[in-house]
Amino acid sequence: MALSDRSRESLLPSFLYASTVRSFTGGAARLPVSAPAPAASGGAGGSPFSIQAPKEKIEMYSPAFYAACTAGGIASCGLTHTAVTPLDLVKCNMQIDPAKYKSITSGFGVLLKEQGARGFFRGWVPTLLGYSAQGACKFGFYEFFKKYYSDIAGPEYAQKYKTLIYLAGSASAEVIADVALCPFEAVKVRVQTQPGFARGLSDGLPKFVRSEGALGLYKGIVPLWGRQIPYTMMKFASFETIVELIYKHAVPIPKSECSKSFQLGISFAGGYVAGVFCAIVSHPADNLVSFLNNAKGATVGDAVKKLGLWGLFTRGLPLRIVMIGSLTGAQWGIYDAFKVMVGLPTTGGVTPAPAATAEAELKASA
Repeated sequence: MALSDRSRESLLPSFLYASTVRSFTGGAARLPVSAPAPAASGGAGGSPFSIQAPKEKIEMYSPAFYAACTAGGIASCGLTHTAVTPLDLVKCNMQIDPAKYKSITSGFGVLLKEQGARGFFRGWVPTLLGYSAQGACKFGFYEFFKKYYSDIAGPEYAQKYKTLIYLAGSASAEVIADVALCPFEAVKVRVQTQPGFARGLSDGLPKFVRSEGALGLYKGIVPLWGRQIPYTMMKFASFETIVELIYKHAVPIPKSECSKSFQLGISFAGGYVAGVFCAIVSHPADNLVSFLNNAKGATVGDAVKKLGLWGLFTRGLPLRIVMIGSLTGAQWGIYDAFKVMVGLPTTGGVTPAPAATAEAELKASA
């Protein structure tokens, strides 16, 4: 049974659906509480962070809302993963050939000596396209599934079991996102770890397909799910929890009264801490993905035998913690900055209002 409009609104903090009165006769429009006030033209002392929101407010959970979240996901994941291509390149080679790439510093030295500075960005095209596609699905479907599971649970249980909803929504989104990422990831790893295999995606993709067939592009899908689903569950659930705790215990005023620049700082900090947890949880599967995509016909058993159980959990981990922590913090910062730019609130930090309270607020404002 579909929920009423008021039941749906009861899952959201009141400031997200505060009414906006616009004047079409030249009068000033009344902005919702959460919207930043426009800076006066030419005036001094304006806000140091000011992004003009669009004239038409995007309705929460409308098609435009999900489109905005999808676009924000493309920007956050595609740009950040491409920026850390050199770190990813060294990490993958440390996982595949630890005898040659003994440490982070020596790994960079080997790559610089053998391939020059340009070699640090080998594989950036499949990285950009693959993680843009993944980000679109990851963030867009997370917002969709989070609302969908909240509607199924109802306002009371959505509040009581919000962490389970975060976990279920992020896991569901990542299953879809990895189907989009997997072919690009397969080519990326081969290009980065086998010098001479291909220059990039344009020649690497057809060469990979000729060698292992189209289905070979999905040879690593199960390890990829094993890496990315726990990673994303940790990424979203821990971020939402960390940000909520920061606003609850470390910030003396409500989130709605904080400046947008301050909120984006909280998003980055919460994302960085969440990223450290993500790296630890998903690292064994990350080693498997690199190993399987590098060697034709390789199996999980071969990987465990060569890397060892301890190596599976620790090889390349310090570098990955630095990379994923920075990456995840930047992703949440970019994603929420995009949401602010289009007039949406930043993610997390406010506990959904109980149904009775929301009803009372709606009647009082009527």
